[in-house]
Amino acid sequence: MILRIFGLVVSGIISLVIYFEVSNFKFSSDEPNKDRLLIDLVSYVLDKLHYDPKIINDDFSIKVYDEFIEAIDSQKRFLLESDIEMLSKYRLLIDDQINSSDITFFNTAYEALINRISEVEGFYEEILDEPFNFNIDEEISLDYQNLNYATNLNDLKNLWRKRLKLSALDAYASKKEINDDKSDLEKNQTKTDEEIENESRSSIKDNLKDFFQFNSELERSDWFSIYLNSIVTQYDPHTTYLAPEAKEVFDQNISGKFQGIGARLSKTKQQVEIVEIIIGGPVWRDNLLNVGDIIISVAQSEDEEPTEISLMKLSDATDLIKGEKGTKVYLTVKRVDGGVEQVTVTRDVVELEETYAKSSIINDDLSKYGLINLPRFYVDFDDYGERNAANDLKKEIINLRSKGISGLILDLRNNGGGSLKTVVDITGFFIEKGPVVQVKSIGGRKDILRDNDPSILWDGPLVVLVNEFSASASEILAAALQDYNRAIILGSKQTYGKGTVQNIVDLNNVISGNTYGDLGSLKITTDKFYRVNGGSTQLEGVKSDIIFPNRYSYVDIGEKDLENPLSWDKIDPARYNNSGKIFNYSQVISDSKERISENEYFAIIDEHASWIKSQQDDKIVSLDYLTYKDDLKSSKSQNNKLKRIEEFESPYIFQWNNTNDKEDNSYNDDIKEKRDRWIESLKKDIYVNEAMNLLRDLSSIKSNEILSQINVD
Repeated sequence: MILRIFGLVVSGIISLVIYFEVSNFKFSSDEPNKDRLLIDLVSYVLDKLHYDPKIINDDFSIKVYDEFIEAIDSQKRFLLESDIEMLSKYRLLIDDQINSSDITFFNTAYEALINRISEVEGFYEEILDEPFNFNIDEEISLDYQNLNYATNLNDLKNLWRKRLKLSALDAYASKKEINDDKSDLEKNQTKTDEEIENESRSSIKDNLKDFFQFNSELERSDWFSIYLNSIVTQYDPHTTYLAPEAKEVFDQNISGKFQGIGARLSKTKQQVEIVEIIIGGPVWRDNLLNVGDIIISVAQSEDEEPTEISLMKLSDATDLIKGEKGTKVYLTVKRVDGGVEQVTVTRDVVELEETYAKSSIINDDLSKYGLINLPRFYVDFDDYGERNAANDLKKEIINLRSKGISGLILDLRNNGGGSLKTVVDITGFFIEKGPVVQVKSIGGRKDILRDNDPSILWDGPLVVLVNEFSASASEILAAALQDYNRAIILGSKQTYGKGTVQNIVDLNNVISGNTYGDLGSLKITTDKFYRVNGGSTQLEGVKSDIIFPNRYSYVDIGEKDLENPLSWDKIDPARYNNSGKIFNYSQVISDSKERISENEYFAIIDEHASWIKSQQDDKIVSLDYLTYKDDLKSSKSQNNKLKRIEEFESPYIFQWNNTNDKEDNSYNDDIKEKRDRWIESLKKDIYVNEAMNLLRDLSSIKSNEILSQINVD
C-alpha cells in the first residue's frame, strides 16, 4: 500500500523503493566524490519521477545560480562584489555541470563564502569594542534584495557596523525604557545611558559568538545540501533534498513521536542545555532532569568512558543521547545549582502531545457544542493501526456525541498537512460515502480516493475553521466538506493553496554497491490532487464561505507567492452526490457576515492588517535614537490598539473534554496547565466565538426542521 502525503511544512514519509541499473550513472566505481554521485542520482530521479520534469538549460542554470547565492548570503553580509563577479561566470554553466556531474561552481562558491565568513569573524569584535553613538543622523536599508554587495573589506566592515548598531539600538531602546520607567523607590538601581549601551553591545557580542560557533560546526556536506536544494526547488517549492538528519526530523514531525529521553536541547556558549522537558517522556516521567541542566558528557553503558559533547555539533550530541526504546544512556549532568552527577535514563517512545487532536465542550444557556483542534494529519507509517489523526478524531467525535452536543467546530487553522489516508477516513466521518479527492500522477494517470463506509459519525451542524496556513491535507478535507455541502468554511480569504503530492525516495535504494554512506532522501512532487468538483486547490486554495479579517489579510502568504509553483488546472469532476444537504446555509452565512462587519474587534484587526502591510513596505530604519524611539512609539501605539482585542471574552463556557476516562485530578500539573492554557485561549478567541455563533444558528435551523418533520408526520 502506498501512503501519499500532503503537507505545507511536513509532507509525510514513505519509503519509495526504485531500482535503476548502475550503468545509467556516469560515475566510475573508483570515483571518491560523494557529491558528484548525489548530483547524478538526484538529477536522474527528478527526470524520471517528478510530476513536471524540467529541461536543464541556460535558463535553469541562471535560476540555480541566483537561488544558491541568495541561499548562502541572502542579506549580503559576507560576499563582496569581486566574489560575485568571479562566481557570475558560472551563471550559464551550471546546467552543463549538472549534466556532467561537475561541482566546480559549488566548490568555488563554498571556498569564497567560508573565507569571507572567517574574515567577518575576525573583525566583528573590533566593531563591538567601540561604543555606538545613537545621536547622529544615520540610517540603514533592510531592502536586501536591492542592496549592492560591498565593494571591499572596508565597505563590508561599515555594513556590519550599521547592522550591529541597529541590533544594539534595538536592545538599548528596550533597556532604556525599562530603566526610565523605574519608580522612585527603584531609582538607586537605575543605570546611566553609557552602562545601558555597553550592556547592549555585550549581549550582541555573546549572540554573535554563538552564531559563529554554529557556523564553524557546519560541515561541507551541510552547504552542499543547500546547493542540491537550489537545484531541486527549481522543479517546484516542495521538492527537497533531505540529508539523513533532515529525514529523521520529517519522520518525527509526521508521526508526532520519536524515541529518546524526552527533552529538547539547545547549544550556547559551548554548553548543551536542557531547554524543555517533553511531557510524557522518560525524563519527565521519572523527574530526572530540569530545564537549565547542562549535559557535559554521554556514555552508552556504565563502564564506558563518557564522551564529552561541548565541542560537538548539537546534532551529533543529540545522536549520542537518543536511541531505541528500552536502551539506557548515561548522562553526566551539571545541575542548575552547580552540582555534577550521573543520570541514567531509559529511553522510550516520546509522543509530542501538542501535535495530537484535542477537544473542548462549549456550553451556552441552552445547549452543548464541541470543538476539535487538529494540528496536523499525523500517522505512523510503519503501522497505520498505531495512533493516527483519523483514529483520534473518531474517538473525540464519539465522546462529544455521547455528551449530547448540538454542533461541532473542526479547527484546522495552521494545520500544514500530513497523511492522505487519514484525510479520506476523516471525511468519511461526515458523509455517507463517495469520492473524497482525485489524484493525478505522472503520465496522466488519475485515481479517485473514496470513502466506502456508509456510516456517518456526525451528521449535525459542522463549521470548519481555516486560515492562510491551512495547507494541503487540510485543504482536501475542507474542500470535500464544502463540495458535499456538509460544512461551512470560516476563515481567511483562501487557504494556503498547496495542491501537490510528495513522496519520499530513499536514494540509498536507487543504487546498489554504495560505498559512500547514507545518501539521504529526495522529497519529490509526483502528483497533483483535485477536488471532487474537478478544480485544483493548487494556488487557489479553498475559498472560505465567510471571510474573517486577520493580521495577514494584506500580506502575501501562500503557494502563489513562492518561487516555481506548479500551475492551477482543472480535470473532469468525479461523480458525487451533494443533494443530501440538511441545512439552508444562505441565511446563517448572511447573518454571520453582518455580525463580522459590525464587530468593533474585527474592525481593529483589519486596521492592524493594513498597518502591517505598510510596515512591510518601509525598509529604511533610522539609527538615531530619538527618531528610532518615535518610530517605536508609533508602533507601540498601533499595537496598543490591537491590545483592545485582549478585552474580548466569549460569553460561552469552555471546558476541557477528557476522552481518556480519567478524572482531571489524575493528570500531572504540567499537563493540566497546558490544557488550562488552551481552554483560556479559546475563551479569548474571537474567531472561535463567531464559529460558535454560526453553529448556534445552524443548530436552530436543524431543530426547526426536525420539529417541522415531526409535525408533518
